[in-house]
Order: sequence, then C-alpha cells, then structure tokens
Amino acid sequence: MNAEKKKLIRIIIAAALFAAGWLAEGTSALVSGILFGLAYLCAAYDVLWTAVRNIVHGDVFDENFLMAVASIGAMCIGLYAEGAAVVLFYQVGELFQARAVAKSRRSITELMDIRPDSANVLRGGVPVTVEPDEVQTGETIVIRPGEKIPLDSTVLSGCSMVDTAALTGESVPREVRAGDLLLSGCINRNGELTARVEKEFGESTASRILDLVENASSKKSRQEAFITRFARWYTPAVVIAAVLLAVLPPLLIPGAVFADWLYRALVFLVISCPCALVISVPLSFFGGIGGASRMGVLVKGGNYLETLARTDTVVFDKTGTLTKGVFRVQQIVPQECSEQELLQIAALAESGSNHPIAVSLREAWGKTPDRSAISGIQEIAGLGVTARVEGKTVCAGNAKLMRREGIPFEENTPAGTAVHIAVDGRYAGYLLIADEPKPDAAGAIRALRRCGIRRTVMLTGDSRPIAEATAAQLGLDEVHAELLPDGKVELVEQLLQTETNGKKLAFVGDGINDAPVLARADLGIAMGGLGSDAAIEAADIVLMTDEPSRLADAILLARRTLRIAKQNIVFALAVKLAVLLLGALGLANMWEAVFADVGVSVLAILNAIRILQVKSSKQRPES
Repeated sequence: MNAEKKKLIRIIIAAALFAAGWLAEGTSALVSGILFGLAYLCAAYDVLWTAVRNIVHGDVFDENFLMAVASIGAMCIGLYAEGAAVVLFYQVGELFQARAVAKSRRSITELMDIRPDSANVLRGGVPVTVEPDEVQTGETIVIRPGEKIPLDSTVLSGCSMVDTAALTGESVPREVRAGDLLLSGCINRNGELTARVEKEFGESTASRILDLVENASSKKSRQEAFITRFARWYTPAVVIAAVLLAVLPPLLIPGAVFADWLYRALVFLVISCPCALVISVPLSFFGGIGGASRMGVLVKGGNYLETLARTDTVVFDKTGTLTKGVFRVQQIVPQECSEQELLQIAALAESGSNHPIAVSLREAWGKTPDRSAISGIQEIAGLGVTARVEGKTVCAGNAKLMRREGIPFEENTPAGTAVHIAVDGRYAGYLLIADEPKPDAAGAIRALRRCGIRRTVMLTGDSRPIAEATAAQLGLDEVHAELLPDGKVELVEQLLQTETNGKKLAFVGDGINDAPVLARADLGIAMGGLGSDAAIEAADIVLMTDEPSRLADAILLARRTLRIAKQNIVFALAVKLAVLLLGALGLANMWEAVFADVGVSVLAILNAIRILQVKSSKQRPES
C-alpha cells in the first residue's frame, strides 16, 4: 500500500471519529472529548513527529511547527473540535496537494523512462547483455524490436522504424537504415539493427537530457527565489506576532481575557502558514519545465523559463537552424546541351572531390561515375576543379574560375551557389545549389510574430544575396551576412543594447561557431537533434526536435507559467493578509483559518497545474 492510500485511510478514520465526537458532544462531554482526541492523534501524529524532528535538526519555523502549535494550543484551551478539525482539514489539503504535484511530475516521470536498462553488445561475435555504461565507443551493439536504443550510435546494418516521441515529442516514427544516427532513449519499433556506438553512456543523449532535467530545479526563477527568502523571514515573524498577540493585550487592555487572545493567536498561526506560496509557485515552474519536456523542449532551469517569457527579440543562425544545412541542386540552366547532360558533366568532373558541393552534384545525378572516363582532376582551392572527361577539358567552379580561364559566362544568377561549367573553353551552363529552408521555418517566424515578438533577426556567414533571399522567403525583419563568429558576437552585443524595460534577447543556433553567441545572449537556444555538443552545452534551452516552430510553443508556455506564478503570489498573499487581520481582530474563527491555509493552498496548486494545458501553436489558427 503506497503512502497516498495510507494517508487517505487515516483521513477517513479520523473523519469518522470526528463525526462521532460531534454527535456525542450533546450527550457526553467526556466521550466527545475522547473521540475528538483520537481523531486528532490519528490525523496529526505525522505532523507532530515531523515538527519535532525538524526542531531537533534546527529547522523550526515551518508549516508543521505552525500546525502543531496551533492545534495543541486549541486542545489545551478546550477547543477539541477546532483542534481536531485544523489537522484533519490540513491533511485533506495535503492529500490534494500530493495529487496535484503527482500530476505535474508525470511528464518528468515519463521522461525518466527513456533511460535504457541494458545493451546487447557484440563480443566475440556473440551478443552479451551488459549495463549501458559498460559499453565503449566503437563497439557494436544489437538493438532488437521493441528495445530502447541504449547509446548514441550509427546504424551498420538493418532497417527499422524508430519511435522518437520520448525525445522529440513527435508521434510519427522515422525510418532508419545503414549510415543513419540513432539517439539513445528512442525505441526500435520493428526491425533488428546493428549499430556502432558513437558516445559513451554518460555522454549519450538520454543521459544528458535526464541530467538537464534533474538539475533544472537548482536554477530558480526570481519568483521562486523570492518565495524562498520570503518564507525564511515570514514564518519567524508571524510566530513572534502570534506570541505578542496572545500576551500583550491581556497585559495592556483592561478586562482582556487571556484565553480569548490566546485563541486569536492560535487562529493567527493557522492562517499564517505559507503553504500556498511555498508549494504552488515552485510547482508552477516545475510544471512548466515538465510541460516543455513533453513537447521536446528542454529548459535547464526556472530562471531560463522566466527569461524566455520576457523575450521580445529572437536572433537566428541560418544554416542548420532555419535551413536544413544540406546542399541540394535547385536549378539546372544549360546553354548548348540538355539538363541531364550538364548535370552528368558536372558530377563526373567533381567525382574526385569530397566538398559538399561536389557531393550534392553526385547525389543529384544519382549514378556511379565511370572513373576510367575521367583523368587529370585538379582541384583549385577557392575556385573549383578542372578535369578531362571523356576526352574533353571541363572546368567546374565559381565565377572566379570562369574569369581566370577567360570564359564568358552568365553572371546574373539567382541567389545561391552557382557552379559554372565550361567544356573545351565554351560555356555550357550553370547549376544552382542552395540550402533549403526547413519546412516549418516560415511558419515559425509567423508564430513568433503572433506571440508578440517585436523583432526577428538572422545572422550568417553566407554571402549577402543568399542571406537576403532566405530572409525574404522566411519573412525575417533583419539580416546580417558574411559574418565570422566574432562578428556575430559583436552584432548580438549591439542588439542587446537596444533592449529596454527588462525585455530579453534570445539567440538560436546549432554549430560549434554559435557557442560564443549562445553564451553571450540573454538566452541561448540550441538545436538538439543535429546541433553540436558545444552549442548544446552553451545553451540554456535545447529544441530536441530541431524544429524552429517549437520556440513559439515554448514562449507561450513560459508566459503562461509566469502568469500563473504571479496569480498564485497575489491570490495567496491577499487572502492571507485579509484573514490575518480578521483573526487578529477576533472576527475569524478556526474554521476560517483552516480555509485560509488549506483552501488557499489547494486552489493555488490547482491553478498551478493548469500550466500543463498549454496548446501548441500548430493547433491554433493563424491570424
């Protein structure tokens, strides 16, 4: 039987004893007193024990201490029903709180399930089941259908569908085959895979995610830090105030009865418990972090969630962040041959190069080059290549290569990287190669604008024509091109100086060269799926799905979290101050004190768990 069920049984027994005492109150004061006392002990023994234990350890002024003093005091002055009722309703409130906390923790608990239990490593050609932390990089593992992927690895053989929902929040499995990257924590759906381990267990994706989430609570937001400081000074202050309320009036006011003022002081103590603040505000941020993790957004602390809520400028890197980071042949413009012939000539000429442009040309052609037809390949740094292809001299490269060879060519090409081709000194046409925007990039910018983001900026090392074309396509407000890493930092510094009224600037990037900018911005956001380790380590928030559109969802969730935390602070303080004043004036009894403590706590916590109901921007119609 778990602790929650035990507490529920105790509450039912205590409530039954309390009801019996209430019924017996009119017939026998002794019997009713005994029944109220038994109800009190049944409901309060853990509160009393916790208060004593905390006092022994030097932690005196907490809610257990306040409840113990108030309830024992009520019993001592003959208010048996009130004394029993205080702890009984306090325990009911605690039960509601426990269930509310459990609901908000559920997303974190589900995240913990991504930790793999074992790995099947091939040793001596035989699969051996071991702990994941015993596997070394370079070893080969076997992942059977239905198993969690234990370590980040590369598929060597096999084909399967992989469920990435635990990491990215995406419900649609993706197909993997030889050469594809596997992330630990995902689930292999159907086919058996053999893979080479790329990272040790401690450095694998699942371990790093769990470490980020487990340590997030150590970085408190301003609201959480305020509540911690508030409780440290508030509790001793109200205890002193209650003592003075019980002692001074009988000494200073003629005719004042000590028992009446003691009762007021006890009511004052019950009302003053800061449970609603101490529990509900951190719970709001914990729920926000948990809700973000469910949508594939990892927030490293409540303080970063608060900064995200205050963001009004978002600066993006281009390649790998807003674009796929993969070159593709976008256009083929021949002069004196067909498109397929021009593509074939370019692919053959570039067949000896490992440059991304050469790779994209060969992939577009889709055939294996006949190396016997190619000779004299010469790669010219910064210009392109020359080669003999089927007995003809071919030049393939940029505009500078054409000028160097004295070949007239088409200079007014669209934005992108143009690979010009010349055959035996005659211009044959060009192929336009460009990086494609991510499918959701334009929608991400629109969603940010709907969220109230004032300015969207793109920084890139690409040429100005390419950068401006991409910015226009996506609808960005500003673009700065041809930047080195230090240039990006300088521009972010300038943009930071334009932020006023507590507004913040966020930078989104994915590469190693983005790490300095991620660290310098008010908020660093990294692409976690394909982003570099350096970028992820430097960032405060990680988008595990590699989708820029998730940023708008995270901003909405952060703002909702902040709004609910503020609501709880204002609500709890307003109700408590009002009832404290009534209690001090003798206008509030122990029952109202119970509501001011337990009732406000339950209402604040129920308000806090609303954070989990935030909707994705993809579920809202565009305005």
